[in-house]
Amino acid sequence: MSLERRIMAVLGPTNTGKTHYAIERMLGYRTGVIGLPLRLLAREVYDRIVAIRGPSVVALVTGEERIVPPRTQYWVCTVEAMPEGMGTDFLAVDEIQLCADPERGHVFTDRLLRARGTHETLFLGSDTMRGAIAELVPEAEFMRRERMSTLSYSGSRKISRMQPRSAIVGFSVDNVYAIAELLRRQKGGAAVVMGALSPRTRNAQVELYQNGDVDYLVATDAIGMGLNLDIDHVAFSSTVKFDGRRMRPLAPNELAQIAGRAGRGMSHGTFGVTGEAPPLDDAVAEAIMEHRFTPQKKLNWRNARLEFGSVDALLASLDVAPKDERLVKAREADDQMALNTMRASAEVMARASDGASVRLLWDVCRVPDFRGISHAEHASLIEGLYGYLHERGQVPDDWMARQVKRLDRTEGDIDTLSKRLAYIRTWTYVAQRKGWVDDENHWRGETRAVEDRLSDALHERLTQRFVDRRTSVLLRRLKQKEALLAEVNDKGEVTVEGEFVGRLEGFRFVADKEASGQEAKTLKQASLQALAPQFHLRADRFYNAPDTEIDFTEQGGLMWGEQAVGKLVPGDDPLKPGIKVFVDDEAGADVAQKVERRLQHFIDRKIAALFEPLLNLSKDEELTGLARGFAFRLVETLGVIPRGEVAGEVKELDQDARGSLRKHGVRFGQFTIFMPLLLKPAPTRLRLVLWSLAQGLDEFPEAPPPGLVTVPSGKGVPQGYHSMAGYRAAGERAIRIDMLERLADMLRAEDSRGGFEAKADMLSITGMTLEQFADLMQGLGYKAEKGEREKVKAAPEAPAEAATESAETATDAPVEDAAAEDAVAADAAPEAPAAAEETPEATEGPEMEVFFTFTWAGNRQGNRGPRRGADRGAPQGDKPRGKGGKPKGKGAPRRDQGAKQYQARPPKKEKAIDPDNPFAAALMGLKDKG
Repeated sequence: MSLERRIMAVLGPTNTGKTHYAIERMLGYRTGVIGLPLRLLAREVYDRIVAIRGPSVVALVTGEERIVPPRTQYWVCTVEAMPEGMGTDFLAVDEIQLCADPERGHVFTDRLLRARGTHETLFLGSDTMRGAIAELVPEAEFMRRERMSTLSYSGSRKISRMQPRSAIVGFSVDNVYAIAELLRRQKGGAAVVMGALSPRTRNAQVELYQNGDVDYLVATDAIGMGLNLDIDHVAFSSTVKFDGRRMRPLAPNELAQIAGRAGRGMSHGTFGVTGEAPPLDDAVAEAIMEHRFTPQKKLNWRNARLEFGSVDALLASLDVAPKDERLVKAREADDQMALNTMRASAEVMARASDGASVRLLWDVCRVPDFRGISHAEHASLIEGLYGYLHERGQVPDDWMARQVKRLDRTEGDIDTLSKRLAYIRTWTYVAQRKGWVDDENHWRGETRAVEDRLSDALHERLTQRFVDRRTSVLLRRLKQKEALLAEVNDKGEVTVEGEFVGRLEGFRFVADKEASGQEAKTLKQASLQALAPQFHLRADRFYNAPDTEIDFTEQGGLMWGEQAVGKLVPGDDPLKPGIKVFVDDEAGADVAQKVERRLQHFIDRKIAALFEPLLNLSKDEELTGLARGFAFRLVETLGVIPRGEVAGEVKELDQDARGSLRKHGVRFGQFTIFMPLLLKPAPTRLRLVLWSLAQGLDEFPEAPPPGLVTVPSGKGVPQGYHSMAGYRAAGERAIRIDMLERLADMLRAEDSRGGFEAKADMLSITGMTLEQFADLMQGLGYKAEKGEREKVKAAPEAPAEAATESAETATDAPVEDAAAEDAVAADAAPEAPAAAEETPEATEGPEMEVFFTFTWAGNRQGNRGPRRGADRGAPQGDKPRGKGGKPKGKGAPRRDQGAKQYQARPPKKEKAIDPDNPFAAALMGLKDKG
């Protein structure tokens, strides 16, 4: 055979440089055409040739793209779009083994049998085609090319442990997206490559992978068709695929075609499985590594000599069976299926009445079903197109404009944009067909522009969903061992290399909560490395910050503004707590020590300021004996002791000892020994925190709101809480201890044995209703007897003298002071008559009122132990004293009052006076003085 008409089959495994060899051969001729299996690969080859020869002499023709300069010399096409009858010097068909593909195989077989260059023809593909080519093209020569690197099987590996520069292959969109999402969470992201993507989207995604923004690629088997990427490892997430008719396992040669993408040039590659894919059989793995596969015995074929006399004649020519035993009749393709559907339309059959109309119908039926909605939907589209083209000769501009405008929208998610891209490909295909539209250049540009906008939007959505740019940027910088630049704004937001990575809360870095798994680890690793200088700057600012910027919480936390920087921990002394700092280990020991010193200074000064009276008491060296011991006890209890707990110790204190303690502000109350200055809100809040620490509580009780005389006593509170909060629990409520002592002063003036009623002043200082006061009194050890009586009406206004006289007449006990006199007068004075319309009918009876009579309910047998809910038998508290130390004011009962109350009783009864009764105790003291 003359070299002027050479046919060469260049066969071998992947990564042998076959496509590169074909491009070099073509550029050695004046003209040439090369057919490629995918428009993605066609675009890649087109770009390579344009880079060598320039765009003015290179054409790109695919179903949806047509770039044909006036002086075209080299045609780069998809196999289906290869022009016929061009008579170019050179012709090549890549991936010729696709002759066996059940869907597209008949097209490749047709090119094998009929497409020729005038000087040289190359068929590129797998060794499995050697026998078939030798029989069908006997004049063909063969060239064997060896793989430039080794390919080895590495078994099964989890995606989480997948090595960088890996491609994970899936065979469905859902599978590809699921894997990409997993890689985003664990590895920072992945690029996505599928055959359905537009070249622009695919190239943008590949660029993400090629430039190192991501280390992983998730793809369909589209990458097996000659796409040249820097892949070190290929992992199959499945070894079965849907071939358009059924799910079937991939043959070893199909697996090898995809696995062969690993290892480019002289770099060795590996392949394996991941996810739910079972490990490959040893025989299959060995066959892939050694490139040994079963030869292709049958090639798909469809008659290329079509008859256009009528629709029936065309269908009959398509059904012609092959005569060569090497060929097998191809299954019904989409175009033939569409033609069969059109045959059922009376309108279509009426139009297709001559050869030109039948040829036009066949051209329309060959419009690919890019949308993939349903066969009926596609048939409806074809019928509409055929109607316009047959009737008008062209697709109407206004109709075409509506179809394109409807798709020219870039909002929506990945699926929405993918569907719009599939739809616009139909109109791009229509615009590429010669004569189908009025202004071909306009519509080709218009549809291409819409496709580009949709492609860019889809790339953006894919990147947003499957690529964590910040993680990928940080990973790349870490791998390159470059210094990372971190910045912290006034809100504590941390950015590394311009990417938001989390927040700096005090001296702890909190990674973005959206990150998880490996992504979170990467973020923290990179962020802490970059934050090292920031920790030191922040520690210096904190150390010099004023105390006003630091505070403690009721749970013992230590705050710098709104940021937690540590917490209090128990120390050897309740007034000397320790500090635990919240500082990341990566900040270093120097930072931690500086933060700890500053917090210790703060809490020491805070305790010194708020507990100054207590600390002065502890340091007073003039206190000796029992007074010093009692002072130690008071300091130990942080300035508040229920009197019942120290009744014996208080009894042993003489007046000099008590006086020395009173100089420090210690008050000996009837119910509580306390320091009034320490009942203020700030010391109380700190006292509760220090006490909770000393008690080892897991959850610290909060201080009551400031200013309240009584609060609910609560349930489940720790024992001792009320005292530390400055309250005493009595019934359903707890009363502030200083107000309780005021109440005790009032109660000392009452006849607790014979019974008394609550005065207005008692209700006033407690802020309670009569029912609540009764419950409080019972909690203090009193018995409350409830009764009803007719309410005394208020009398008309009278001179004050008359009202006072009436009040004195109505009571047996003498009035002790002005406040008591007013209270008694208020009780005794009759109410003023109500307005006429409010006066009840006479038949309704008198208006009744509820009252309570209180009597002391202590132990009458002389047991002086504390009664639950009250300091039963406790000594009297401090009373206001006049000159000479004598009691004064309304809290001091008169001698004649005591005599009047007890003069009717026999003398022997006087010895049986109850010492547990506070009033009786006072009376006994008066008797002793008399």
